[in-house]
Amino acid sequence: MSSPSTDEDDGEVSDMGAAENAEVVRRGYEAFNAGDLAALSELFAEDAVWYAAGSGVLSGTKQGREAILAYFGELGARSHGSFQAAVQDIVGGESHTVGIQQSHAENNGKTLNLATAIVFALRDGKVIEGREFFEDTAKSDDFWS
Repeated sequence: MSSPSTDEDDGEVSDMGAAENAEVVRRGYEAFNAGDLAALSELFAEDAVWYAAGSGVLSGTKQGREAILAYFGELGARSHGSFQAAVQDIVGGESHTVGIQQSHAENNGKTLNLATAIVFALRDGKVIEGREFFEDTAKSDDFWS
C-alpha cells in the first residue's frame, strides 16, 4: 500500500491521484449506463479482476477485461437493457475509489432495486479490480436467477 505523495515545498498531501481516479470511475459509470462497451474497455486494464458478489448465476470472479465486459453484457441481456447504476456518490482515494449507487433493473415481472457499493482499485488510470457489495445479496441472486 503506497502512502500519499507530498509536495516537498510545503508538505501538503497531493490529491491529484484521488481526483483522477474518481474521474475514471465516473466515466466508467457513464459508459456502463449508456451501454458503451468500447468506452468501458478503455478504462479497464487487460488483466483486471472483478468480484461479483453473492452465490447466484452471475456471481464469482471475472478474470480479465474481456470476462468483465462479458459480465456487464450479461447484466444488460438478462435485464433486457433495463439495468442502470444510478450514481449517488464517488469517493476517490489514491489507490481505491468507491462508487455508491442504486442498482435498478426489471426482468420477467421482477424488479431489482438495491443500494450497492463498488470498490475500484486503480493503477495508471485504469481499473485493475472491482468488488461489488449489495445491501441484500440474496435479493440480487434471486433477481438474476
